[in-house]
Amino acid sequence: MAKHGFSTRNGGVSPAPYDSLNLAGQDDDPANIEKNRSIALSALGINPLQIANLKQIHGCDVLRAAPGTFEGDALVTNEKGIALTVAAADCYPLLFHDPVNHVIGAAHAGWKGTYARIAEKTILKMLSLGADLQHIKMAIGQGISPQKFEVSEALIQQFRAANFPETCFSGRLLNLIEANRSVALQCGLAPKNIWAMNRCTYENDFFSYRRDAGKTGRMWGVIML
Repeated sequence: MAKHGFSTRNGGVSPAPYDSLNLAGQDDDPANIEKNRSIALSALGINPLQIANLKQIHGCDVLRAAPGTFEGDALVTNEKGIALTVAAADCYPLLFHDPVNHVIGAAHAGWKGTYARIAEKTILKMLSLGADLQHIKMAIGQGISPQKFEVSEALIQQFRAANFPETCFSGRLLNLIEANRSVALQCGLAPKNIWAMNRCTYENDFFSYRRDAGKTGRMWGVIML
C-alpha cells in the first residue's frame, strides 16, 4: 500500500501570485510554504518531518531517499514512512509503485528530464531495490499540455534523433505525457500500469510557470509506503 497524491493550487494560505497552496519556491514567505505543506500532507496522513525533498536541477539524477533535502530530480525507496516529494509548475510529476515488492519512486520530468529518460533511470533504480517490471505502476500527474507547449524545431529534432516516437510531436508541439509513457513502455512496463491525469497546468486549478511568466507557486506529487 502507498499513500499518494498530486496537489492543486487550492486550499492554502499564500497570497497572490502564489495563491494559495504553494508548496515550494524561493519567493513566497517560507512560513506560508511550511503551513501549506502541513495542510497538504495532512490530507494524506503524513507528517512533514517524514518528507524527502529535492532541490531540483532539471537533470536526471535518481537518489535513494532519506528525510531531508537533496539535490537531484528523482527519489526512490523501499523503506516505509519516507514521503517522496517532487515539485512542479508545468513539468510533470511522475509517481511509481511496485505494490508487490514494496518499492516506490517519484520523478520530476520537464523536457530536459524527459529527454534524459528520467523515467527509465527511476525504474532502473527501483529494480536495484527489488522491484519487478511486471508490477511497477506509473502515474503521470498534471503538466503543460502539448497544445500549450510549442518548442523550437531544433528541440523536436533532438527528440526525434533520440528515438522518441512520432506520437510525441505535432508540428512544434511537444507532448511530454506521450514521451514519458513511451519511455516507460520501452522499459517494459505494461500499458495497463501507466495512468495519466491528462490535466494541463494552464487550467485555473494549477500553477503554471509559463502561463504566469515565472511568478507562480509550485505543486507537489507525493508518495509514501
